[in-house]
Order: sequence, then C-alpha cells, then structure tokens
Amino acid sequence: MESVYNQVMSFKKKYPKTITHHRLKKHAKIIEMHLNPGEVVNYAFAAQKNVKPLDFFETCVVAITNERLLIGQKRVLFGYFLSSVTPDMYNDMQVVSGLFWGGITIDTVKELIELSNIDKKALPEIETQVTSFMMEAKKKYGKSESI
Repeated sequence: MESVYNQVMSFKKKYPKTITHHRLKKHAKIIEMHLNPGEVVNYAFAAQKNVKPLDFFETCVVAITNERLLIGQKRVLFGYFLSSVTPDMYNDMQVVSGLFWGGITIDTVKELIELSNIDKKALPEIETQVTSFMMEAKKKYGKSESI
C-alpha cells in the first residue's frame, strides 16, 4: 500500500499549482493514524481548508478510503483536526473554477467543507474520485438498509 504522503506528493507533482505548505507529511500522518483496520486509502490530495483565496496557511490532506473521506490537519504547536465524512452523511459537492485556482465544497448532513487553492486542472479528477466513491458506497448503504 502506497503511503498517504506519497499519494499527496504524486498529486502535487501532477498538479503543481495547488497551494500547500511544507507540512504535508505531518498532515498525512494524521490520516494514517486514524485509518481503521482493513481501511485502504485509494486517493489523496492536498488543499487549503478555507474559502479565502489569499490564505495559504490552512493546508490539509484529503484522503478517499474504501470506507469514507478523511480530512487531516496537524496544528503548528500541538494537536490536530480530523474530519470524517461517511457516505451516509454525504449530500453532494460543488466545484468552482476561478481565475487562478479552483475550489470544492463538500456538502454533508451537518456541515459544508470548503477546500480551496487547488490547481484548476485537478478539479475534474478530484470530482470524479469523490463522486465515484460516494455513488458506489451509497449503493451499498441502500442495500444493507433494505435487508
């Protein structure tokens, strides 16, 4: 299994205009620390967890696993933030392409998760990864609930 950090670095190499800072390894470790037994990361990318186009200090790592979507942020001094979106909590997403960067808003039952400063060329790939996973996972949820 390829590490979350390696997947994020592959994403950064493919889409270099995505704005991130140097703490990607620490953010990726938060994701890895919270993986369940048997949970596998299928896709990972980096973004800013905000909607301010000139705020480059809230980098996070987003991972799509075989079970859920995870967003990890290591705080500068101590502690961290982790958000988990399971398919039953996912509503939809919005993709916005601006002049220089793009953004994604993930709508869940409880909150809106805003990701910004993403290379515009990466937006279709991210949208496909998130949507494909959620559509397949929701089919499984629907089957298990009807039994």
